[in-house]
Amino acid sequence: MMLEGKSCLVSRSLPSYCDPDSDWAFLLSGTKRSAPEDFGAEDMEEVDAGGSSGKRSKSPSPQPHTPDITESHGSSRHASSGSGGGEQQGSGANLIGEIGRDLSINCLLRLSRSDYGSVASLNRDFNSLVRNGEIYRLRRQNGFAEHWVYFSCNVLEWDAYDPYRERWIQVPKMPPDECFMCSDKESLAVGTELLVFGMAHIVFRYSILTNSWTRADPMNSPRCLFGSTSVGEKAYVAGGTDASGKILSSAEMYDSVTHTWTPLPSMNRARKMCSGVFLDGKFYVIGGVTNNNQVLTCGEEYDLNRGSWRVIENMSEGLNGVTGAPPLIAVVNNQLYAADYSEKDVKKYDKLNNKWIALGKLPERSVSMNGWGLAFRACGDRLIVIGGPRTSIGGIIELNSWVPDGQPPVWNLVATRQSGNFVYNCAVMGC
Repeated sequence: MMLEGKSCLVSRSLPSYCDPDSDWAFLLSGTKRSAPEDFGAEDMEEVDAGGSSGKRSKSPSPQPHTPDITESHGSSRHASSGSGGGEQQGSGANLIGEIGRDLSINCLLRLSRSDYGSVASLNRDFNSLVRNGEIYRLRRQNGFAEHWVYFSCNVLEWDAYDPYRERWIQVPKMPPDECFMCSDKESLAVGTELLVFGMAHIVFRYSILTNSWTRADPMNSPRCLFGSTSVGEKAYVAGGTDASGKILSSAEMYDSVTHTWTPLPSMNRARKMCSGVFLDGKFYVIGGVTNNNQVLTCGEEYDLNRGSWRVIENMSEGLNGVTGAPPLIAVVNNQLYAADYSEKDVKKYDKLNNKWIALGKLPERSVSMNGWGLAFRACGDRLIVIGGPRTSIGGIIELNSWVPDGQPPVWNLVATRQSGNFVYNCAVMGC
């Protein structure tokens, strides 16, 4: 079931600086729609599944006063055909020229990213603004972000959930490749991309700008079972194991604008099955296993400005084991949280005393196999848990959320869906 009304995953309000009676609303309603081949990236298919009504909920409040673009096309076509200069009158250049490029973009920044497919279909100017990623870069620079959840419960298949419109979104199936036919993959979201790493030197990149998968360049030192995180248009990876089974200490940075990998200084200790987060402006790698299956309870902190690593002893004490999954950790509002899958506890990291404090329990129906198959992520200002119980009619995925508030967790069931209930990969994209 899905909750009615506004999404309880809204990470921030999107204030409007557009006058409801401004020229923006009037001009947008008279803008001509271009051919279907110019549609933007976010024109993905909305699917009705797992009890979802498919009804559009209210946007994160408040949004610019603009008409429903899809409802305004008919009248605009008649207006255009009735005047000799109809094409010019309805052009995006005219729209931008009338109220100015800055104000036009200022209004677009405050739309939901779900609307950008319709915006891109208006004309070539808007199409370019969306498809080349400029609008997302400007959103990031101005502090706007909507976080969508991407996860995989089946081979080559990914689902996405938009908590702002409370809807499931169908992501195109990954291209078939034998190294992705098993479930042992890694993934991360950075910028407007979702990267999926196979066992070999194969990486596939899904872009929301084109709503398609392409082959991507591998790391300088390909690996799996590594720790990773992303901030803005950059992603950081460290540790893991290579194709020969060697445990690595090396690290790299990925730039999603240039699609390039840059080597970083190596960690002090080699480790695999570790986890990564971005905290206090630094890249942290926590836990993991080193040679001879020795469990590491230390973490390492990478200072981006100094370009150096520092060991933090006992940082992951009690969060991992030899047979368990990598630490399930996430950062919300610059605070570090963990899901202790053995006790089904939620814990918060005490930075000052370097210890973990139990806050309460995970959702009751979140099932895992020593941590495997359960997703624990930050989604804006919320923690989310994705997993579910096995039932007689098959698996069910449940998405639960909680806003950390200093009190014991009270989890809200946001969405459910009939699906495999073992989450192989999960990433949250904020843009």
